Amino acid sequence: MDVADLKAKIRDIKNFPTEGILFKDITTLLKDGPAFRYVVDTFVRRYQQERIDVVVAVESRGFVVGGALAHQLNAGFVPVRKLGKLPGKTVEVEYELEYGRDALAIHEDAIKPGQRVLAVDDLLATGGTMAATLRLIDQLGGLVVGVAFMIELAFLHGRDKLTEHPLHSLIVYD
Repeated sequence: MDVADLKAKIRDIKNFPTEGILFKDITTLLKDGPAFRYVVDTFVRRYQQERIDVVVAVESRGFVVGGALAHQLNAGFVPVRKLGKLPGKTVEVEYELEYGRDALAIHEDAIKPGQRVLAVDDLLATGGTMAATLRLIDQLGGLVVGVAFMIELAFLHGRDKLTEHPLHSLIVYD
């Protein structure tokens, strides 16, 4: 299996969630056991020497990849969620979207200062969500050792907002 095989398993859905958007649906890849294993194993090989303490993943599809990766790396898993979705005390950050503003939250005790963190999401588009996530990790004193995405839409230049940390995307659409 290789990246071309993975791309073939990702379904394009036109005009979702809004008109003019071509949505990359990863559920068609995730339901294929060998393809999903290939994704997780590829990330594990890349990050297993980094001594990751926690994997931080963004709601919601990022949880699928991040949870599996945390398990394989013997690391903790920390969810980043939209406001009001976490039950304990949280740290929040607002960020700009193409069409407005949004906010993310993380539990205030989710990361100890100095812990080595891998930040994960399923897709890198404009970079705003991950940039906000990295600010949350920084606020808690985490040391980001990598930022990983299953898919990168390179033509949206989201990588440009994330230049402070090593970034790896498994599948890139130019």
